[in-house]
Amino acid sequence: MSLLLGPLFVLSTVVSVAILASIMRRLLGVHFSFTRLVIAACIAWGASTPIMLAVLGPRQPDGTLRDAGKPALLVLALLIMLLPSMVFLVVAEALAPSGSLPTPLEWIRGLRSRIARSRRYWRFTMILIRHGLGPYLRGRRPHADVGRSLREALNEGGLTFIKFGQILSTRRDLLPAEVIEELSALQHQAAYVPWPQIEAVLVAEYGDIDSVFARFDREPMAAASVAQVHAARLVTGEDVVVKVRRPGVTTQVSRDLDIIRRLARTLEQRTGWARSLGTVALAEGFAGALREELDFRIEARNLAAVAETRVEGVAVPRAHGEYSSERVLVMERFDGTPLRQAVPHLAERGIARRELAERLLDYLLRQVMVDGVFHADPHPGNILLLADGRLGMLDFGSVGRLDSSLRAAMQRLLGAVDSGDPLYLCDAVLEVMTAPEDVDEAVLERDLGRFTARYLRGGSGFDVAMFTDLFRIVTSHGLAVPAEVAAVFRALGTLEGTLTELARDFDIVAEARRLAGGYVLERATPEALKKEAASELVALLPMLRRLPRRVDRVVGALESGKLSVNVRLFADRRDREVVTGLVHQALITVLAATSGVMGVLMVGRDKGPMVGTQVSLYQFLGYSFLAVASVLALRVLVVVFRRPES
Repeated sequence: MSLLLGPLFVLSTVVSVAILASIMRRLLGVHFSFTRLVIAACIAWGASTPIMLAVLGPRQPDGTLRDAGKPALLVLALLIMLLPSMVFLVVAEALAPSGSLPTPLEWIRGLRSRIARSRRYWRFTMILIRHGLGPYLRGRRPHADVGRSLREALNEGGLTFIKFGQILSTRRDLLPAEVIEELSALQHQAAYVPWPQIEAVLVAEYGDIDSVFARFDREPMAAASVAQVHAARLVTGEDVVVKVRRPGVTTQVSRDLDIIRRLARTLEQRTGWARSLGTVALAEGFAGALREELDFRIEARNLAAVAETRVEGVAVPRAHGEYSSERVLVMERFDGTPLRQAVPHLAERGIARRELAERLLDYLLRQVMVDGVFHADPHPGNILLLADGRLGMLDFGSVGRLDSSLRAAMQRLLGAVDSGDPLYLCDAVLEVMTAPEDVDEAVLERDLGRFTARYLRGGSGFDVAMFTDLFRIVTSHGLAVPAEVAAVFRALGTLEGTLTELARDFDIVAEARRLAGGYVLERATPEALKKEAASELVALLPMLRRLPRRVDRVVGALESGKLSVNVRLFADRRDREVVTGLVHQALITVLAATSGVMGVLMVGRDKGPMVGTQVSLYQFLGYSFLAVASVLALRVLVVVFRRPES
């Protein structure tokens, strides 16, 4: 019999804890994690003995409590017993809202990665301090050569930080020109990954490599920070290039992105310059773009999208989707020379530099202004001069996308800059940028007027660098440059350098005006106008068919004096839920206060009929009211402290 006492005690304890946890969750009306409920139930179980002794009286010689036979006192003791555990739940929710802390199992699993992440975080922090950027992190005035120090620190930080610096080097709207110039020098020449590691990735993807490739060169053609490129031949006989993601790069990138987000949050909390730049939003945008670059399925879709832009003399490799995956991308192989290496030999091949420059500009502008999907990084290393004289575009891991409304807004912005009208320019800027509610349009218009007087008078034209000053004006008024718009000017800035290498006297702005005019004329042909008008008419036809009947109803109501307007308050279910929740919280608060006051008044009364040997009826009611008031107050507080669901 004694052998059964242990298991029975454990079983009864587990059942009691489960029942107590269920009761607490019902009383507070909120779902808690299993761990917190178990801890709270254990607190209630541990407090049960002293509370029972206080409410039901001391033990009698036979071991029973004096008032154990009083059901009302038993219920009161149970309610009081639950109060400390519910206080624990509310305090825990206030200090660490549900979901903000990992579960014990998650904590144990992630301990190793957290240690590695923390080591990497402190290592990069020490890199920043070693390069003299410590005072800058604390919001103090930086030294004069901050651009060089930042470039050296990011270069020492490695893959992710170099890419972050390369992205920052395109944000002329955020950083000073001297910092942009330093960051533009960031380049990352990655070491080759040994063949056994590349082979392991291919085997994991295909199983048998020979079933897909008739030949696979073990020596890589090129190695970048994210991937390594090999030449191969499919079993179908087609020559291809295979882009293989570097093993372990996702772990490193994930760890580094966590560091960048931490630094961004810290800087935005501590420094004014980081708040003005919006470092957290910048870091999140960079993280999203880099994660896309790590997934080669996205690059395969990008290749298909940009292939829709057809410019004579420009080619885009075709992706073999049936052989591509998240870690491996198989593409058509181009026979060509990198543009930077081919430029000195263009004359020998009878190719005009200016014609190549016009072709490149036409390709990018057509993507931006017409198609809405454009190559976001058209630097010379991503462009090949093919054997047949065509230009081959490479590396579509990063592309920009513009919807039709944003393309139209961009066209109006460029047209406003071209016209030099400050009123038109102000309207276009407010349409493209994200403006705060308190923007002073009159001051913005005056600043843009000075901008047009400085750059756009006398028919002198403008250049891409001029947009740096335009962005300065925009950000000084609190307007945010959308990431898509920044990507457009990043691509144009990169292309400007490429075009300058091809033809130093190439006037990018004059050519852009000419090409943009051609795009307008293309859309103004009778066939295009007829097609557009037909599509608009199809969209409007249902509304036009209903319009006469609705107008007739309104006129009839006006004639008879029965025109009325029905306004439905809280027609949206979400609005009703919000108001209902607020009303419920207010009612619970009032009930808690009322119960508390009544409880205090009742407890203070000594006389009255006795419920137990030591508790009168008034005291019993008073303690009951106080317990109810405590439960209601805790129910309100746990909702106040609980983190809202996103």
